[in-house]
Amino acid sequence: MPEKVLAKLENVKKYYPVRRGLLNRVAGQVKAVDGVSLVLHNRETLGVVGESGCGKSTLGRTLLRLEKPTEGRLYFNGTDISSLSARALQPFRNKMQMIFQDPFASLNPRQRIGDALEEPLVIHTQLNREERRERVMGLLEEVGLRRDHYDRLPHEFSGGQRQRIGIARALALNPSLIVCDEPVSALDVSVQAQVLKLLQSLQEKHGLTYFFISHDLGVVRHLCDRVLIMYLGQTMELAPVKELYKNPVHPYTEALLSAIPRPVPGRKRERIILSGDLPSPAKPPKGCPFHTRCPEAMTVCKEIRPEWKEVAPGHQVACHVR
Repeated sequence: MPEKVLAKLENVKKYYPVRRGLLNRVAGQVKAVDGVSLVLHNRETLGVVGESGCGKSTLGRTLLRLEKPTEGRLYFNGTDISSLSARALQPFRNKMQMIFQDPFASLNPRQRIGDALEEPLVIHTQLNREERRERVMGLLEEVGLRRDHYDRLPHEFSGGQRQRIGIARALALNPSLIVCDEPVSALDVSVQAQVLKLLQSLQEKHGLTYFFISHDLGVVRHLCDRVLIMYLGQTMELAPVKELYKNPVHPYTEALLSAIPRPVPGRKRERIILSGDLPSPAKPPKGCPFHTRCPEAMTVCKEIRPEWKEVAPGHQVACHVR
């Protein structure tokens, strides 16, 4: 695994105020991300997995400084960007990009594709109009589209083609880091495979680092180098992908892996069914956030938040039981 650190998070928290009443007073906080520490290496793909509402997307947006951390430190290429102003962040923007889950919602339905791809070049580069147009043509070809797609509108494309446009837009400024927020979850299975193959080839060609958010553990196993498991805004387990699938430590990770459908007929395995619902991030339980649904919870789990510890080289977990 590459050793160069591209991004680093130190105890990052992102809380949103809950306001109520006629006076719009703050009545509480939604703890979307609650104390995440993480190192992201250059050229790796880090998968981030968890149930809906666990804070995956908020963590990705905070990593790109689209959201300002409530607490903690965020470093990019060795520079602390946690509290930089919008103007001071400008030099970093071209190195951090995002691919969104819904390729249609992320495009202006009245804007030609060529203009949408050219927009970041207008803002961040000194290229003239002809140079920008040629750069966009090259991007379209690189993601498997044609040059004559330049003048078309978003509704003239299929879902897979629109996601390729989103990938081209993310590539426009030659970034180092791309946050992929469930980029294939809205696509058909056959199209998913094509887009994932494209992401892999682009990573090899441009030396990209992916922060890959997904709920599909099958996709994560195929694409990622390491996997981070999140629950209720907190990190449960982090390990190299082969190690995690072979030797999961946290009970929540075991439950997630047991739900993966396996294309082996007649093969028996035990499915772990979790009882109860995901607690509210506005009122998270004391101690380990997973203890209300954990089949192995002990008394200490209900009182004390488990520390982040290493159980094997590169394999970390937050659990009292293991």
